[in-house]
Amino acid sequence: MRQRTQLINAIRGHLTEYGWVAPRGTAHMTLLAEMLEDEEMASSLPAEALPMFRVMVDLLAELDKRVATLDREIARRAKEDEAARRLMTIPGIGPIAATAIVPLAPPVETFAKSRDFAAWLGLAPRQHSTGGKQRLGSISKMGERTIRRLLIIGGSAVVRQAFRNGAPAGSWLERMLARKPRMLVSVALANKMARMVWALLTRNEDYRAPAVVTA
Repeated sequence: MRQRTQLINAIRGHLTEYGWVAPRGTAHMTLLAEMLEDEEMASSLPAEALPMFRVMVDLLAELDKRVATLDREIARRAKEDEAARRLMTIPGIGPIAATAIVPLAPPVETFAKSRDFAAWLGLAPRQHSTGGKQRLGSISKMGERTIRRLLIIGGSAVVRQAFRNGAPAGSWLERMLARKPRMLVSVALANKMARMVWALLTRNEDYRAPAVVTA
């Protein structure tokens, strides 16, 4: 994925040098390939630069095929693994995160409480005292980095969708988005997701969304 992102950034950067402003987002790369094949559009680029861009776009297409193949394989494995399947019932956890958590995390019996699991992942906020009062600070970022990163990415996706479409009325997410920055909410949600992971693996249950009570 990193190689693919670097290639996309390189294509966009070189096009900018020649006056083309390529839209952001990987979805627009297919359109860009079509534009490079269009003689009228391609004529605005120097003749010596056009072959380079076409090679880069072909490389990107090949990388896309490899990524798609890997995605299908990961999805297949996630469906076949009971623990991974349970984890995918949690909003924000997809096949990649689910199949990473199962082998990378210790047995859930290692942790007495869900908070202990979140702390092991480095998602529990630090506590410090100010004027005799206990306050919560930033997360510790200790523990298993891969799982922590995947949970934060998943939490960010849920928060982004809620910000665009609206969170369920009266929900924890709605209250948090009303008073906290989105990045902070994403990390807080990742903490909650870690606790859900512990609970589901401990009880062998699927995720059930909490009931929202409205006035």
